[in-house]
Amino acid sequence: MKKFINAVDQVENQMILGMVKAYPNHLRKLDCGNVVVRAAKKEGKVALISGGGSGHEPAHGGFVGEGMLDAAVAGAVFTSPTPDQILEGIKAIATDKGVLMVIKNYTGDVMNFEMAAEMAEMEGITVKQVVTNDDVAVDGSLYTVGRRGVAGTIFVHKIAGALAETGADLDAVWAVAQKVIDNVRTMGAAIAPCTVPAAGKPGFELNEDEMEVGIGIHGEPGTHKESMRPADEVADLLLDKILADIDYSGSEVAVMINGSGATPLMELFIINNHVADVLAEKGIKVYRTLVGEYMTSIEMQGFSISLLKLDEEMKALLGAKADAPAWKE
Repeated sequence: MKKFINAVDQVENQMILGMVKAYPNHLRKLDCGNVVVRAAKKEGKVALISGGGSGHEPAHGGFVGEGMLDAAVAGAVFTSPTPDQILEGIKAIATDKGVLMVIKNYTGDVMNFEMAAEMAEMEGITVKQVVTNDDVAVDGSLYTVGRRGVAGTIFVHKIAGALAETGADLDAVWAVAQKVIDNVRTMGAAIAPCTVPAAGKPGFELNEDEMEVGIGIHGEPGTHKESMRPADEVADLLLDKILADIDYSGSEVAVMINGSGATPLMELFIINNHVADVLAEKGIKVYRTLVGEYMTSIEMQGFSISLLKLDEEMKALLGAKADAPAWKE
């Protein structure tokens, strides 16, 4: 294993410290572990908290800031944060309008966030939650019961965060977050694995001419392995599954072509070139396209496609002001 790290047991802490030192006007680290909050707490709004295992950067700390999250909790690489960490994050950001937890659908994340919410409510803090499950590849995996929460989660951060910034109440912010979840779908593929520092070896194996279709963001298996194909054909594989899950006909959509950590932008733009053409042929209007790294898998070589079916409210909130390290509007 070759990585630019120091001690394996300091990877997450030093990563968070480096992030905070890079963005001191946006982020502040709590003393209770790898929890970052907005540098200046804003009262009078619903506070949003999310998180999960490290290794998905810029998710989730990179999306803490005005118009997005108020806190992000980072566990060890690909490992859920503890309930105590999450509780401290909730307490640091809680306002009289309550707290919304945005949880990706992984068994450990759901269990630990829900335990933290119960403890917070015992201290008089009102907490609601949504669980993202945008991955159409598999229903049930090594990490979860039901569909996995993957890159589409970032749209929840942005749209729910924008509404919260206006001072809307907790029920309204919860409702728009759930609306995004109901209308976003994602699927990914990979051609090379990542290496978790504590493991010291790649998380899975692929032959030189193989790819994994429907892979998860922790390197979990997808639907199948198959021989490499040209980029357009791979995009078609993923798009076909996404478009079969929701009726997008006549809709406006937001598109996210998300890199897994080691996929060059060159290749992501090649993917987007075809995705845009396919959607145009099907009469699906692209309102906005995002291409880049939003939810990675350390240095996995892969990508995912997310489509969000938009209405007028979501369009306005997607374009509302945001100022976070990984999202400027």
